[in-house]
Amino acid sequence: MMKFIKYAFSLCLFTLITISCVEDDNLDYAEEITAPTNVTAAVSVTQDNTGTVTITPLAEGAVSYTVSFGDGSEEVSDITPGNGAEHIYEEGTYEATITAVSLNGLTTTVTQSVLVSFKAPENLVVIIDNDAAISKQVNLSATADFATMYEVYFGESTDETPVVLNLEETISYQYEEAGTYTIKVIAKSAAIETTEYSEEFVVTAILQPLTGAPVPFRAQTDVVSIYSDVYTDPDPIDYYPNWGQTTTYTQIAVDGNNMIQYGDITYQGIDFNGAPLDASAMEFIHVDVWTADADFDAKMSPISAGPNETAITLELNQDQWTSFDIPLSSFTDQNPLVDFSNIIQFKFEGAPSGAGTIFIDNLYFYKESATGISGVLPLTFESGFTLDQFDGGGTSVIANPDSNGNTSSTVLELVKGAGQTWAGSKVTIPTPFDFSSSTTITAKVWSPRAGLNLLMKFEDVTPWPNTQATAEITATTTLANQWETVAFDFAGVDMAVEYYNMVLIMDNGTVGDGSANYTIYVDDISSSPMLTFEPEYTLDQFDGGGTSVIANPDSNGNTSANVLELVKGAGQPWAGSKITVPTQFDFTAGTTITAKVWSPRAGLNLLMKFEDVTPWPNTIATAEITATTTLANQWETVAFDFSSVDMAVEYYNMVLIIDNGITGDGTANYTIYVDDIAQN
Repeated sequence: MMKFIKYAFSLCLFTLITISCVEDDNLDYAEEITAPTNVTAAVSVTQDNTGTVTITPLAEGAVSYTVSFGDGSEEVSDITPGNGAEHIYEEGTYEATITAVSLNGLTTTVTQSVLVSFKAPENLVVIIDNDAAISKQVNLSATADFATMYEVYFGESTDETPVVLNLEETISYQYEEAGTYTIKVIAKSAAIETTEYSEEFVVTAILQPLTGAPVPFRAQTDVVSIYSDVYTDPDPIDYYPNWGQTTTYTQIAVDGNNMIQYGDITYQGIDFNGAPLDASAMEFIHVDVWTADADFDAKMSPISAGPNETAITLELNQDQWTSFDIPLSSFTDQNPLVDFSNIIQFKFEGAPSGAGTIFIDNLYFYKESATGISGVLPLTFESGFTLDQFDGGGTSVIANPDSNGNTSSTVLELVKGAGQTWAGSKVTIPTPFDFSSSTTITAKVWSPRAGLNLLMKFEDVTPWPNTQATAEITATTTLANQWETVAFDFAGVDMAVEYYNMVLIMDNGTVGDGSANYTIYVDDISSSPMLTFEPEYTLDQFDGGGTSVIANPDSNGNTSANVLELVKGAGQPWAGSKITVPTQFDFTAGTTITAKVWSPRAGLNLLMKFEDVTPWPNTIATAEITATTTLANQWETVAFDFSSVDMAVEYYNMVLIIDNGITGDGTANYTIYVDDIAQN
């Protein structure tokens, strides 16, 4: 089904592949079971000069294993999960193979190096670094001749259990407090004797943000700014008036973004120097706040003439930006004397007082845009349109022939036959296309060849050949025999024209032949971006979740330049991420939400939850559903059915949680990538 989607997200893959897998193909995919993933093995060598080695296979989705030891001896099969195979080696280096078997017989095979040496490890080199992005975290790697593994003591407690470091690995450890610690590494081989290394290492804390706050997206006409690089700030204004307190004040820049630092904050004000602000037409206050301090919050008070003020507590997340959008009613409900037509000052306080430092950016009043987020009308190809073809073009809606990368049930088939060089297809809708929110149109296209040119042309309501106004652009496919998203930039479109017709022409100027080489499929034509994540929304994370937009490193199955990276760290079992949009999500066009997801494993559960505008934990209305991945290490489209959603609720927040109820560890196993969240 080809759809104009009112909300289409281009979110934005960085991943570390530790092993190379070879999978047996099985096109049946019984019950959608895939071959095992994340196959590896724990290798344990006894330190008694006997050469006894235990290989314990590990994988996700495996019901049994076979181990070949790599020395010509007989392999061991039917090893059940949790068990290992013991073998005695001669001294030397071997390449063992581990084959993991799924419930329906699909297999994945990897190799595992096994080193057996009766010499004590030599030339031990240990590298320890403070992590550049995570406060109080160190990263450690080690190398040594003849070593088979390492034990690492990070020195935070006297009775700690050592962390096992395998060959060619780097491990990370986060301390509770910065300071100097004795880090010890013990290198082990098959010999009884070991080799040790220790170092007094200074663990440092990151005390300021390394990235700027999310960039605001609202129009200047909808904003009354107090402090932001994006908007015009008041003049005069004083961000450090002499209020007789000990808070320090500095302005710093990170990645070109200016921000205010209030150090050891007791309280500190912003003064408009006798030129009050009139924010009476506004609806919300927005502010972004960052702190490196644990168990530390801030309070914010708008102050009107009188003076009259009301404080709101800002619950902060350590080592990350926290964004707040606070309704003005949250202040006036507590103290009706605050007059937003006559704001003379702002005040920030530490909670507890003087116990921490905050960084502030993007402090402004705003109101919702009168136009909201809109684009071309939702077009489902179930009703409300007319299909036509001309001069040798063929057009029809058919069952989707390839659900890999696009799970829509129906798509548009376009065939260019042996007619004119301009043979093509036309879609007519009853109301004009709307370019008010964006002039970029995206479409999913399945092409038999890379390099195929697809022209998209908009025409006014006058029938051809008397059409008076047109706008056209050509996009080129880059993939063959798979779905990809292509973009058409109509930045020069005349918005005064009412366009009712969309024309699609394949390889304009070339005569087609009606064969598979001139047959393409089109779906999900969208006015995009509605939310670009570059940046038209606010990203946030909570209780151990990590959220960022990164460059897409896996374009196989998803050609977007950017995707959303979600990491579940060792926080709460509900750790996750939140996306806040400036106008409410609209379910009138469809209650099924689809998303492209890249998961490190099949069977990962992704919860999607919508929340109303009231900030957590006071949220009143929610709607949530969980979808489960079926593929590993590749893009797939998953669907969330919100058919029972209460459409009377205004939802402004989307929450995403990986494996809700399970505590993550921040590794690749709890890192996923999400893109193209769309409404169907």
